[in-house]
Amino acid sequence: MKLYNARTRSVEEFLPQSKKSITMYVCGITPNNAAHLGHAFTYVSFDVLIRFLRYLDYNVKYVQNVTDINDSDDVIKQANETHKTWQEVATYWTNDYLQYMDELNVQRPNDFIKATHVMPKILEIIGKLVETNYAYEKNGFVYFDTQKHKVYGILDHFSDRELLLLSKERGNNTQDLNKKHPLDFVLWFKSQHNEPSWPSRYGPGRPGWHIECSAIILQYLGNQIDIHGGGRDLLFPHHESEIAQSEAYTNNAPFVNVWMHTAMVMYKGDKMSKSLGNLILIKDVLQKYTGNQLRWYLLSKKYRNEFAYQEEDLEKAALEINTILSILSKFSTKKAVAINRHDFDQILLNDLNLPLALEYIKTICSRITDSNTTESLTNVALVKSCLETLGIVV
Repeated sequence: MKLYNARTRSVEEFLPQSKKSITMYVCGITPNNAAHLGHAFTYVSFDVLIRFLRYLDYNVKYVQNVTDINDSDDVIKQANETHKTWQEVATYWTNDYLQYMDELNVQRPNDFIKATHVMPKILEIIGKLVETNYAYEKNGFVYFDTQKHKVYGILDHFSDRELLLLSKERGNNTQDLNKKHPLDFVLWFKSQHNEPSWPSRYGPGRPGWHIECSAIILQYLGNQIDIHGGGRDLLFPHHESEIAQSEAYTNNAPFVNVWMHTAMVMYKGDKMSKSLGNLILIKDVLQKYTGNQLRWYLLSKKYRNEFAYQEEDLEKAALEINTILSILSKFSTKKAVAINRHDFDQILLNDLNLPLALEYIKTICSRITDSNTTESLTNVALVKSCLETLGIVV
């Protein structure tokens, strides 16, 4: 199998650590708002990858996180505004997300872990980073020293100046006087008296965003994993920071084999995001379209190619999958039929080319006639097998 690796910026042969099993982590949500099409595109894309790897007889151990608390105040702020606890806010939006992933037939991870459930591991990692001088404490905050990790920026391939501009855009307080260097990032955040906190040797506080994912991976999957996924907007600073702190903690053992990122979904001239408020919510789309229809639409886009949401494209996709399912509904599959999936599998083996996979299925469907000929029954069975790997419910 060939996959695009962000670390090498190339499509390369995927060589898992084991011949029988694969470890995989995809960054999850911060539960403070309803799930949108950007979420759907990411998790549907990785869901197909997992289904296909399992079809190939790999034992895939898949872990995903929930950022129920971190150094930002999104969840805390919403809790204060709604007179609820931060736990209630996080639980509500987590359940909302899971509900719509279920409707899109996205399989749940083997382990779905809240950041607050790995607090001992977080503090253990921070402690070692401080002891080995990769991190430093100042006024109750702990920071990772990015100058100590010589390849900070390896995913973006940007200069320090470019990283600094990006860092400012994406919430890093580069003017923080506690820092040794502007790009240094928070491992432990000093909580105010009215904010949630956990005891530590540095004083009461809560973890930074980046350290949470590293802790979950190291605790549940080990020091090195095969695939790490997420949206492209996480590449910097989140994934860069994960690499730096994780490899420093494990004495520079390679942290991730392949870094995969889904492209941004655009709407109204910009990326779809909570901060910009230009969201198309999954729940709103599913009031008009089925989970199969929305999933087929998302699969019609190459996972690492940016695209703009247009409802007319969704309407076209809905008609396509309706036609396919209508054809299949005319046939019984009680009788076992031998199929050859070689061509379809080769398409997915080539960097998960889902748009081409859909075109292949439409071509096979065009060969199905109303008669119960051996050829038609074989093609029906072939299409159903392919749709199962794509997560389409037949």
